[in-house]
Amino acid sequence: MVQPDAGANGLSGRMARIASHDPCLTAAAIQPHRLLRPMYRLLSLILVVLILAMSATPSAAQRAEDNILPASHPTPPVAKVEPVELTNHGHTRVDPYFWLRDRENPEVIAYLEAGNAYTDAMMVKTGTLQDRIFEEIKSRIKQDDSTVPYQYGDYFYYNRYEEGKQYPIIARRKGSLEANEEVMLDVNELAEGKMFLDVSDDVSPKHDILAYAADSVGRRIYTLFFKDLTTGKLLDDVIPDVTYNFEWANDGRTIFYTRQDPTTLRWHQIWRHELGTDPSEDVLVYEERDETFRTYVFATKSRKYVVIGSSQTLSDEFRVLEADTPTGEFRIVQPRQRNLEYSIDHLGDHFYIRTNADGADNFKLMRAPVESPGIENWEEVIGPRDDVYLSGFHLFADYLVLSERRDGLTHLRIKPWDGADEHYLDFGEPAYLAYIQVNRLMDTPILRYGYTSMTTPNSVYDYNMATREKTLLKQDEVPGGFDPADYVTERVYAPARDGARIPVSLVRRKETPVDGSAPLLLYGYGSYGYSLDPTFSPSRLSLLDRGFVYAIAHIRGGQELGRAWYEDGKLLKKKNTFTDFIDSAEFLIEAGYADPARLYGMGGSAGGLLIGAVMNMRPDLFHGLVAQVPFVDVVTTMLDDSIPLTTGEYDEWGNPNERESYEYMLSYSPYDNVEAKNYPNLLITTGLHDSQVQFWEPAKWVAKLRATKTDDNVLLLKTNMGAGHGGASGRYERYREIAFEYAFLLDLAGLAG
Repeated sequence: MVQPDAGANGLSGRMARIASHDPCLTAAAIQPHRLLRPMYRLLSLILVVLILAMSATPSAAQRAEDNILPASHPTPPVAKVEPVELTNHGHTRVDPYFWLRDRENPEVIAYLEAGNAYTDAMMVKTGTLQDRIFEEIKSRIKQDDSTVPYQYGDYFYYNRYEEGKQYPIIARRKGSLEANEEVMLDVNELAEGKMFLDVSDDVSPKHDILAYAADSVGRRIYTLFFKDLTTGKLLDDVIPDVTYNFEWANDGRTIFYTRQDPTTLRWHQIWRHELGTDPSEDVLVYEERDETFRTYVFATKSRKYVVIGSSQTLSDEFRVLEADTPTGEFRIVQPRQRNLEYSIDHLGDHFYIRTNADGADNFKLMRAPVESPGIENWEEVIGPRDDVYLSGFHLFADYLVLSERRDGLTHLRIKPWDGADEHYLDFGEPAYLAYIQVNRLMDTPILRYGYTSMTTPNSVYDYNMATREKTLLKQDEVPGGFDPADYVTERVYAPARDGARIPVSLVRRKETPVDGSAPLLLYGYGSYGYSLDPTFSPSRLSLLDRGFVYAIAHIRGGQELGRAWYEDGKLLKKKNTFTDFIDSAEFLIEAGYADPARLYGMGGSAGGLLIGAVMNMRPDLFHGLVAQVPFVDVVTTMLDDSIPLTTGEYDEWGNPNERESYEYMLSYSPYDNVEAKNYPNLLITTGLHDSQVQFWEPAKWVAKLRATKTDDNVLLLKTNMGAGHGGASGRYERYREIAFEYAFLLDLAGLAG
């Protein structure tokens, strides 16, 4: 899902996760499955054996009918067919694999595990390569590493990693970086005995209590804990069934947190808890009743206000409460209006407001008095521009920092409040990402920002906005002899069929030829206005060093070229996203960057939808594709308002309860458009506990492809039985998943040796 610029509201990286629209399942939704697992694990294993046994010796007729591999190969499991008719607008679809939706059905679990067994058997020949790539990636990651400390109050906060350990140690030092270290939380200890763990944390304004939310399943169902940093002991306050979104009031004893609807999993309630009281006595302070909105809570950078946000694709509404009076009443900044988007932060006597009001499609910056912040009192600070998209802003006592997009790249603009000359930071590469880091201090001339490109490891700088001096605090170390001079990054533009120019970022080794002989992996996303920036990846070197070219297609549906680029790739223009990806691939072949017989594509989540749609439209274009946790059963999912994310995304994909949207979505939905034809080699991944794209979408898609396609190309489904949308949680375990995907591609490209 989309990860907006954290600077848009002057928020921390934790808040950027909240703005990503990702709701979480409640423990009530997952607990029955966890309780039943010991009972049906044995049944599942028995069914795995039966399914594989029944598939092991099929007749020639059955092989022809089911399009499975010859008997000399491992044989994939065959999903049983139980047709279900789905009728809308007088049109009936038949779903033969609707039964795979039941996570509690042992036969479903058995089918998934049989699919994993088949995938492992098909990939066994790449086992050594997988291990080699995993060790390569791991060797490029500094084992004993730490983040750059940031100052908050009298403390310097940071995370660090110890050699061989999967999870961070959350620590701080008081007064200076030379002070003794205080370990607040060792996540490795929390993770002992768990297959998965995700932790979100925040320290109280008085710096004496650490609040942290932990999810040990991967469904993004968290329990909120509190640790006394003076005694080192956990408090008795434990709040289950929450999201990772919470915020402190200034008394350091009151915390606001978010709950989700138990059926739709939509973030819909904000509660208030006072330390030392029973959570059953917590107070519901806000409930979002509009099913197309989600709600969340954060604090302004000034810590003057606690803010409750309510947002959907085309509208926002914010409520504020003075953080010194946590039991007071929230008041609305500006009531929601259709097509009015805005976000807020606070400085002095004003709220600063980024908005698209009055037709500012690329957004502008306004301000309003804190006592009368309604739209009638908004005054312009930075006006809208046709060629510049205002993606975020950050407030300092003496400076305004703007994050802008121009020509598909980010630019950081420094504007003194006293009217002195403004300026931009210079980055000097053709394709890169610059972004605002953690800046919790207001009264400072120092801006902390991050920088990376496809050849430059992530770097953290302190920039003195008064003297214009730049200090590199840290550049991620890449052990193993990495030299950026060995690689070349480029930005080219592919012509779209309707005349648009699609930015494409590329990276390769210098000696990799541009003569049409190199294999190329093209990555894309193109949804939710998320800008897919060209960043460094140490794991990607394992492809580049074996002769691959890596490219990112900045297709419509993202926001790289401004708001219009997003609007032109959503709703009834969604197919532009898919044709842009196809046109980018064809351009790269024509320009000599790619071998047409060894061209590969990859995308995840909504990017998995991209892969599925492109595959149906142009199955001849790619030799192989990787669809990670793909959203492929578009129509059925968007018709089911009990599924997470559905109602809140009608303005992204369309509402299929309306005939026009139904017919348009049906025309590209990957699952609904599987046909009897040849498809590329495919690797498809999913997670059993995924709350964003339910596991049954890729599972059904694979079943239908196996029963329908007319080729003998590889089709693999890999289900992570112990994780959700983001895959494995450990620092190193996620690299095993990457190594698996790379081995799949290298084997197809003939570079597995």
